[in-house]
Amino acid sequence: MSTTYYINELSGSDETSSGSKEQPFKTAAYAFYRTADAKLFVFKTLDDGTQDFVEISASALKKAKKGAEGLKKKLQKANLAAEKDAAKKAAETASQLEAMKITIKEDESLPKAKTIKLRALQDNLGTRVRVHGWIHRLRAQKGLVFIALRDGTGFLQCLLSGDLANAYQTSTLTLESTVTLKGIVEKLPAGKQAPGGVELKVDYYEIIGLAPAGDDCFSNKIQEGADPSLLLDQRHLAIRGETLSAVLKVRASLLQAIRRVYDEEGVIEVTPPCMVQTQVEGGSTLFKLQYYGEEAYLTQSSQLYLETALPALGDVYCIQESFRAEKSHTRRHLSEYTHIEAELAFLTFEDLLSHIERVITKTVKYVVNDPVAGPLVKQLNPGFAAPELPFKRMEYVEALKWLNDHSIPNEEGQPFKFGDDIAEAAERKMTDTIGVPILLTRFPLEIKSFYMKRCADDPRVTESVDVLMPTVGEITGGSMRIDSLNELLEGFEREKLDKSAYYWFIDQRKYGTCPHGGYGLGTERILAWLCDRFTVRDCSLYPRFTGRCKP
Repeated sequence: MSTTYYINELSGSDETSSGSKEQPFKTAAYAFYRTADAKLFVFKTLDDGTQDFVEISASALKKAKKGAEGLKKKLQKANLAAEKDAAKKAAETASQLEAMKITIKEDESLPKAKTIKLRALQDNLGTRVRVHGWIHRLRAQKGLVFIALRDGTGFLQCLLSGDLANAYQTSTLTLESTVTLKGIVEKLPAGKQAPGGVELKVDYYEIIGLAPAGDDCFSNKIQEGADPSLLLDQRHLAIRGETLSAVLKVRASLLQAIRRVYDEEGVIEVTPPCMVQTQVEGGSTLFKLQYYGEEAYLTQSSQLYLETALPALGDVYCIQESFRAEKSHTRRHLSEYTHIEAELAFLTFEDLLSHIERVITKTVKYVVNDPVAGPLVKQLNPGFAAPELPFKRMEYVEALKWLNDHSIPNEEGQPFKFGDDIAEAAERKMTDTIGVPILLTRFPLEIKSFYMKRCADDPRVTESVDVLMPTVGEITGGSMRIDSLNELLEGFEREKLDKSAYYWFIDQRKYGTCPHGGYGLGTERILAWLCDRFTVRDCSLYPRFTGRCKP
């Protein structure tokens, strides 16, 4: 007795149905595949409008037979793939079982390993060493495992072979796992490449901390080209990358270099407070806080405190965090930044300009000549050229003329006129076009701070300066300070500041005033220039700006 199958393309199922009238198959091809000599009935709408199962037509049966052949081949292919997969898994299991039999033990007959940091590799060629670090990159190849190790001071290629490469624990290694390795530091033969041209032939290693694999692996946390806000959320992991860590190393060198320059210049470091009750750059950018029931602020600048140190210590400087509550999203603004500030006594405006350009050029020279930071600057900014003395001098009124001559309008779209503030875009366009460092001087009184000294030959302008660098714009702002008590009090009156809060600052003019001046350098802006970073956010360990105060 032949088998009968029913097919309904609308309601049937090839996966769960039995092929009966109540549970029809979905396709005739599957029905024919199930039983080649089955009698097939398909569900159709008849000429009179009714619906019922009718015997399959010859042409449809031919098509079903062809479809059944396809299903048969597909199943055979699937079965073959399943067999191969099973064989592969069996081989992997066998290999894993063999790997688990391997025990990694240190050969006690070898010389005792010397513990070193990766920065000292070149001094330990041919020596058996012990190194610690994080797995930066990992690659397995024909019985060999290559680990790029990172310890913060450098990178090292480590080669595992033999039992070390085949051991089960080696197969569990993941990116950012921490390990201790021992072996001989060898110079690579010609034609081979690795950081520093050396390689560690590992004879023993231990896993200190295994980083997650799978969905929570490091490469899923930090992906190249990810949204910047996501990378900032994972900043604690992102700084492990080669670019950000390089910038932070250059930053350390920069701060070390500028301290060296100040020491050579006879300028003493002091540490002013960050919690204050006075303003320096305008009340709108103050971060307010409650200080034991009194109103206080996070400092905008340490300048006023530096001025008070002049009679006690002579020329002084500080490297201190400054805070600006500016709701600015530009690529060169931060709400918290590292402010390098200096105040110098008994000097002229020209002396101040010469000092600033000397500090900048010497500091950059020390950074690019540093054995660690120098190569990193070259790697990050291959076209960087250290500035040479003297910088181009340009007065504010000359800058207005240059901008108008080059059809660069002010923020209202009009030609620049005296008293206009030169906005960042126009300033950058001018600086990048001229292409050399500029000392932009003699800004109008009304667009500068109350403490800046007027020029003797033109009381409309001040003895003030901005240092402009190509590709980044302003990196330094400074001025001679008002040394006349009456002129300073006029400044307080003009800015509507309560002079009683500044009694200690006013006393500097009462108890032995002197001509003096100072400036502030933005560490992150200098780094953006040195390292060719698009934004200063790349130049801070954990950048703080509008809407960002984590992690």
